[in-house]
Amino acid sequence: MSEIAARLAELKQLGLYRRTRLVSGPQGPHVLLDGKPVLLLCSNNYLGLADHERVQAAAADAALRWGVGAGSSRLVSGTMTVHRRLEQRLAAFKGTEAALLFGSGYLANLGVVGALSGAGEMVFSDELNHASIIDGCRLSRAETFVYAHNDVEHLAWGLAQAGPRASLIVTESVFSMDGDVAPLEDIAELARRHRGVRVVVDEAHATGCLGPGGRGAVAEAGLDGEIDVVVGTLGKALGAYGAFAACDAEIAALLTNTARSLIFSTAPPPPAVAGALAALDLLEQSPRRVERLQANAEVLRAELAREGFDVTGSSTQIIPLIVGDASTALRVCEAALERGVFAQAIRPPTVPDGTSRLRLAVMATHTKDELREAARVIGRAALQAGFRPATAMPVAVAQEAARAGGVVDFAHEADAA
Repeated sequence: MSEIAARLAELKQLGLYRRTRLVSGPQGPHVLLDGKPVLLLCSNNYLGLADHERVQAAAADAALRWGVGAGSSRLVSGTMTVHRRLEQRLAAFKGTEAALLFGSGYLANLGVVGALSGAGEMVFSDELNHASIIDGCRLSRAETFVYAHNDVEHLAWGLAQAGPRASLIVTESVFSMDGDVAPLEDIAELARRHRGVRVVVDEAHATGCLGPGGRGAVAEAGLDGEIDVVVGTLGKALGAYGAFAACDAEIAALLTNTARSLIFSTAPPPPAVAGALAALDLLEQSPRRVERLQANAEVLRAELAREGFDVTGSSTQIIPLIVGDASTALRVCEAALERGVFAQAIRPPTVPDGTSRLRLAVMATHTKDELREAARVIGRAALQAGFRPATAMPVAVAQEAARAGGVVDFAHEADAA
């Protein structure tokens, strides 16, 4: 057996082996998964805009007008009219002086963290931040202080210890695997008390999903103008692909000149950018989509609670069902699939050891009856897989248990998948 074959066999034995699943058709509430019709409960197409006819038409028109690809990086010849239009619209949407488009959320976080911190400085990062933030911290060459999840007291202690070396606090607003929201008001207050410390908030799972008009958790917290950089994505609620950094004009100029992931990457493709513009139009014209999304999340939480699952850790459209063991989570996922519901099993290293889960993602386009039935299906699937929902640890308890057991990697050494 080769070394690679042995590694793959070990992953299978641990319940950590992964394979791609083929989705036929657009990312709607129902898809064909490997040829079988299923209810989709793990897509980030939160508002159902990826296949909206106006978004599709805008993307098709852009392909005819500007071509399929941008052809170059932003600083060579890749910045086109459609890019500038979307940047202006996003800045207005987020209430900032400027916005700068990146090729993906991963590239945006990589570039922003690296541009705003460096050797001899210290970055403060939530322990459950996304892999893109973790890698941005690594590549910045700054020292990284990883504070306990949403623990403002731990963050305050770290800032006090760092003194003048403290340069940047970075956090997600809605955490992608837990569905909880960062204490943004407290974080902003800490930054105000430590002059010179900037704050970066990744709103990937909040833009289009929270706050007035879907403007995000920063707006919901009343912090417009108080966060130095708000990172957002075009590939989730806005149904397209790409990302942006919303900030003041000075920081935008700094990112343009120093963010390596922007300087050395081809600009986002015009069809995706135009599609995002159309999606932003739809969001602003019909903010009730956000209300439908939140109402659907409440329905699914209530039904899952009736099935015995603890859902108290989530307050958003992301609902984690902690199973614990990776193999058990995979069995629950497969049993639900057999019954027509696709709820993906999330396992290490994406989440800490001992906290494997089903990560459910609600769409505004699900019906309430679909979500009620999905909860019943998942409950039966759990029992079939040998897991009793009432025995599951709440998210907060699972996080604390992982931390106490030393399996949460405070050095951010685990990569997310």
